[in-house]
Amino acid sequence: MVEGEIKLLGTWPSPFAIRVKMVLEQKGLSYEYLEDDLLNKSELLLKHNPIYKKVPVLIHGDRAICESLVILQYIDENWSKTGLPVLPVDPYERTNARFWAIHVDDKLLTSFIGILKATTEEAKAEKIADTHAALELLEGAFKKCSAGKDFFGGDSIGYIDVTLGSCLAWIKAAERISGAKLLDETKVPLLMEWVNRFLATDCAKRTLPDVERVEKYGRDLQVTRWNVVPAK
Repeated sequence: MVEGEIKLLGTWPSPFAIRVKMVLEQKGLSYEYLEDDLLNKSELLLKHNPIYKKVPVLIHGDRAICESLVILQYIDENWSKTGLPVLPVDPYERTNARFWAIHVDDKLLTSFIGILKATTEEAKAEKIADTHAALELLEGAFKKCSAGKDFFGGDSIGYIDVTLGSCLAWIKAAERISGAKLLDETKVPLLMEWVNRFLATDCAKRTLPDVERVEKYGRDLQVTRWNVVPAK
């Protein structure tokens, strides 16, 4: 295990930084969180992620690790004897967890953010349908991965749990802004039960942002960056 001071560069309310916080806290690791302004990127960010210039970045001693899913794996492997494991031990199960975590970012997250960015009702309807499709696939994944237990990771929160869980405040904010029901217990009953269990965990309570604040932030982005005309 490599030792050293831990710093996390992030920006509120990014789900990518939130999931890293979740795993750091789940492992019981002390760290310094540094908020970065993506409209005025810090020298620290540009130094440690000069290629993509994005957060989150985990700075561990003299090492910099970029991209949230990569950071989660680094934390789990470097502190493998600390706290509960994040990724499964079995190689096939580890690969499966990585696959569904990528699905969350590539399919689900882009779809519900697309709802907020949509400038026409047709585009919004398309992204709502994409979000439902992504969630329904995760319903099946949960049934398989959990094997009847409480979380994707089994008895405890794992890699898929934190990846999807970090998006929940944004999904709920997207529901409020769009008026669409995205998390529908009639379509994804197992996933809705998981949502309730996940939100009740100390990890979620400590790290997830307030939905009302995320809603306000999302509405501001619609006007200031995405040129979306607010619904009357």
